[in-house]
Amino acid sequence: MKHRWIIPVSLLLLVLTSCGSSMPAPEGTVPEAVPAAAEITLSPTDPPTEPPTAAPTRTEKMLSGMSLHEKVCQLFIVTPECLTGYDVLTYTDEWFTECCGSYPVGGFIFFDKNIEDGEQTAAMVKNAQEIMQKQGVGAFMSVDEEGGDVTRLQYPLGLREIDQMYVYGESSDTQAMREDAEYIGSYLSDYGFSLDFAPVADVEINPYNELQTRIFSNDPQVVAELSSAYISGLHSKGVCTALKHFPGLGAGDGNTHYDSVVIDRTLDELRGTEFPAFLGGIHAGTDFVMVGHQITTGSGDGLPGDLSEVVVTEWLRKELGYGGLIITDSHSMGAIINHYSSADAALMAIEAGVDMVLMPYDLTDAVTGVESAVLSGRIDESRIDRSVQKILDTKESHGIL
Repeated sequence: MKHRWIIPVSLLLLVLTSCGSSMPAPEGTVPEAVPAAAEITLSPTDPPTEPPTAAPTRTEKMLSGMSLHEKVCQLFIVTPECLTGYDVLTYTDEWFTECCGSYPVGGFIFFDKNIEDGEQTAAMVKNAQEIMQKQGVGAFMSVDEEGGDVTRLQYPLGLREIDQMYVYGESSDTQAMREDAEYIGSYLSDYGFSLDFAPVADVEINPYNELQTRIFSNDPQVVAELSSAYISGLHSKGVCTALKHFPGLGAGDGNTHYDSVVIDRTLDELRGTEFPAFLGGIHAGTDFVMVGHQITTGSGDGLPGDLSEVVVTEWLRKELGYGGLIITDSHSMGAIINHYSSADAALMAIEAGVDMVLMPYDLTDAVTGVESAVLSGRIDESRIDRSVQKILDTKESHGIL
């Protein structure tokens, strides 16, 4: 049987030249095999295809349409007085609306002075939210409503009293804690609030710490369980939570409201006590973790926690694995304003890995400082985008947008 071989012309010429003859091989003989590397594929091949690109989400579209100023403003939660310059705001007006247009902040925090009665409170919060949504992005409407002594709505609105947190710690009654947190969440939601700066996850180590009865226990496991129950209760009513004050104020003996507080704790000590307490709330899915202003010696950098990359990124993000929003404690407190400008404090917090800054003393200075840092190249705009994307996603998941 005859064998028919198809050989490329270029290869045939090469073979003939090397053999010194143009005579074909005798019939019945098998020519030398053509090396595999020299073979060619005669059938066409399809070009490689790129994987399909997912359509941008609603929040990604929103982010892409925002100016740098709008994105930077999303990083701040402020009092309505900080935005407007009023001494006290208990209702919205044209000036409030104009200020919201100039500085479309990420959220508002309200205090006792803003609360007069139920009808006024509901109208104020509702109107403020509608104004922000018309500006383009709804806002977190927040409040400190822990229970015990720290409550903004309970007394002026005649609501049922909630025990001090240490009372729940003494009984380790997670069911009672969840039920009372549900109650808090129900009335917060009724009045239009979407974020509660609670629960406290600090551990009682030094009895002279600034929190005292606001702390559940000196046992980190009890703190973890009650924090988790508190978060579960608020979440059941659609209210965001903010676990505080990482990495812990319970070993201190000063007050960050007035000036710097140094807490002498090694990383190993934190890993044995404070970190397990905070992990309870982190595993429960807290929306925010608030980082305090205390200087913890174990960080080694001498910085307030919310300005420290070690505390925010190395400890909270990486070691504890927290992926939600990180917010500072109030930047109107003495531990910050006695040592940093509003711009410097905001910049340092963002560089440390914080997503939102609470209550800058001077909003204009803080916003301008961050914008200038982006324009100068000190902070890449993509860093701002990452935080804003998380803020928008959280707002969308809670129906705030």
